[in-house]
Amino acid sequence: MISRTTVDAVFDAARVEEVIGDFVQLKKSGSNYKGLSPFTEERSASFMVSPVKQIWKDFSSGKGGNAVTFIMEHEHFTFPEAIKWLAKKYNIEVEETEQSDEQKQALDEKESMYLVSKFAAEWFQSQLKTEEGKAIGYSYFKERGFTDETIEYFQLGYNPDQWSAFTDAAIKAGYQLDFLDKVGVSIVKEEKQFDRFKGRVMFPIRSLSGRVLGFGGRILNNEKKAAKYLNSPQSEIYDKSAVLYGIYEAKQSIAKEDLCYLVEGYTDVIQLHQAGVKNVVSSSGTALTSQQIRLIQRLTKNITVLYDGDAAGMRAAIRGTDLILEAGMNVRVCTFPDGEDPDSFAKAHTESEIIDFLTNNAQDFISFKSNLLKKEAAGDPIKKAGMIRDIVNSIAKIPDDISREIYIRESAAILDIGEDVLFSTLAQVRNASFNEQKKKDSRAQAQQPLTKVEASEATVEVDRRALLERSIIAILLMYGGKDELFEDEYIQDDSGVEVEYETVKTKHRVYEKIYMDLQADEIKFANPDFQVIYTRIIDVLLLEQEIDTQLILSAFEGEYAHTIADIAMSDDKYHLHDWERHKIFPIQKDQTISEYTSQVLYHLRQLLLFDIVDKINKVIAKNTPDVDNIAALEQINNYNILRRKIDVKNRTVIPSSGWSRFN
Repeated sequence: MISRTTVDAVFDAARVEEVIGDFVQLKKSGSNYKGLSPFTEERSASFMVSPVKQIWKDFSSGKGGNAVTFIMEHEHFTFPEAIKWLAKKYNIEVEETEQSDEQKQALDEKESMYLVSKFAAEWFQSQLKTEEGKAIGYSYFKERGFTDETIEYFQLGYNPDQWSAFTDAAIKAGYQLDFLDKVGVSIVKEEKQFDRFKGRVMFPIRSLSGRVLGFGGRILNNEKKAAKYLNSPQSEIYDKSAVLYGIYEAKQSIAKEDLCYLVEGYTDVIQLHQAGVKNVVSSSGTALTSQQIRLIQRLTKNITVLYDGDAAGMRAAIRGTDLILEAGMNVRVCTFPDGEDPDSFAKAHTESEIIDFLTNNAQDFISFKSNLLKKEAAGDPIKKAGMIRDIVNSIAKIPDDISREIYIRESAAILDIGEDVLFSTLAQVRNASFNEQKKKDSRAQAQQPLTKVEASEATVEVDRRALLERSIIAILLMYGGKDELFEDEYIQDDSGVEVEYETVKTKHRVYEKIYMDLQADEIKFANPDFQVIYTRIIDVLLLEQEIDTQLILSAFEGEYAHTIADIAMSDDKYHLHDWERHKIFPIQKDQTISEYTSQVLYHLRQLLLFDIVDKINKVIAKNTPDVDNIAALEQINNYNILRRKIDVKNRTVIPSSGWSRFN
C-alpha cells in the first residue's frame, strides 16, 4: 500500500495546470485556464482549470477533480496507479506502508495470483514459437486473418496438447501449485495436477488497467465432449460478470469516440480492432450484467450492440438491453446481413466501409425490438398482445420522462396501435414497479430512524434534502474557516406557542456553528456521499482550523472528487438559488454568510421534523396493539410545538436540547 507520506508528497508537488497541460492545450482566462474538453467533442472551450484552488471542472461532461482524478479519468487508472504515474513525473520515491500480517497475506495472495496470470499469458504467448505452437496455434490465428502485430497486441497464445506442460513449466519457474489452482490455469486433484486449457488457443482477459485477470481458451480438435470455449473459473481476481474482453485495448477509443460497440466473441473484438474500429468490447458469450454496463458507463453513455443477422443473433441482440436502458444509457442495435457476423464482415471490408455500415444501419433499440417482435407476432393476436407488453416493459425501464414518451409514440406507429393504449399500459407497468419498490422501501425503512414523506411528495422531498445538504458542503468549502457573527437566541418562556427570545450576537467559526448545531440535533445526511464528504471536511477543520480544498480532495477519488470539485467550482455564492422551486423560501435573497448558514440549517431542521412527525403518524395509522397511541400523539404535539418555536421570525435556532428530549 502506498504510504500517506508519498500521497501527500504527490499532492504537494503536482500542479494541476502542469499535469493537464500535458494533455490539453490551455489558454489563460483571468485567474483560470480554459481549454477544449478531452472527454467530449466540443468546439467552444468549457474545460476550466483553477491554479488557485488546484482543481479542474469539465462542464461538458460534468467531470472534475484535482490532478490525480484527471489522470484517473483520462488514463483510466486506479488511484494507486495515478499516484505512481505522478510520482514518476515529479521524481518522487514511492514508499509502501506496513500492513498487518492478515492484510499482508491477503495482498500477497492476490498479488501472487496476478503474477501467476502474467506468467501464464507470457508462457502461452511463447508457445506460438514452438514447433507444435506454430503448426497449431499460430496457424489457427493466421487462418483467422490476424496479423503478427495483432497477435502480439492482444497477447494471444497457445497451451500445448499435453496433460501438464504449462503446470510443470510454472512449478519449475518457482510458482506455487496452490496459486496455479486458485487462478484456475491448473487443476489439482489429490496427487495429480494438469492444465485446464490443454490443447487450446488462448485469449488473455485484461482489466481496465491492463492486468491479466483470466483466460478464454478455444479448443481446436473435434472432441465432442469438450466445450468449444472454456473460461477461467471464478477467483479472487477474475469475476466473469464484472469484466469485458477488450476493455483495456478499447478504453481510449471508447472515451474518444463517446461510443462503445458490444459484440459476442473474442475474435469479433480482435477482427474489428485490426480493421481500425477499436472502440469494441465483448461480454464473452455471457449474459450482459449491470457490473459490465457500469464498466462501459465509466467511458461513455452510448452503446451499439452488434450481432449476427440470423434469428439467433437477433434474439441475442435484445438480451440484456433492458439493463442498459435502466442504467440511463443510449442503446442502438446493428445486425449484419444473414450469414455474416462482426468477425467475417470486418475481415472483408475496410475501416471506412465498416464505419459507414454501422452508422447507417444502427437502429435505436426500441424501434429495433418493435420491428423484430412485430414480424414474429404477425397474424397472431395473442402473440401481439404479449409483444406489446414486452415493448412497454422495456420502455418503462428508461429513467428519462421525455425519452419514454418519444419511444411510446414511435412504437405506437410501428405496431399500429393507439398511443393511449400504450401510455395506459406504461402507467400500469410503472405503477406496479413503483408499488413493488415502495414495499421494499417500507421494509427497509422499518429498520431506519427516519422515513420519507408520502409517495406523492417523495421526489420533491429528496431533492430538497439533497439541495440543503449540498449547500452545507458548499458553505464549508467556501467559508468554513471564517469568523462570523451569529444570532444565538435563548428561550425565556417555554410554556406554549408564544415564545420570548433574548438575542445575543456571538462570534463563531462557520464550521463550528454548523458542526455544533447538527451535533446537538443529531442530524445525519440522507445522501451517503455528502455524509462522507461532510465528515472529512469537519475532521480537517477541527484539526487545521482552515479549509484547504486540495487537502480535502487528496482524501478522495472517483465520484467523491467529482462532487467536491463541482461544488467548489460553482459560481453560486451565499444566496438561495432557485430554491422556491423546491418549496424552500428564504427570508431575503441578499444575505450575509451567517444569515445564509442559519437559513440552510433552519430548513434542514424543518425537514427532519416533518419526517419524524410523518413517521409517527404512519405508526399510529397501523393501529397495532403494541403502540401507545396516546403517547405517540403527545410526541406529535411536542414536535409541532417545537416546529412552531423555530418558525418564529423564520429563525433557525431552537433550544440546545433539540429534538433529543422527545426521542
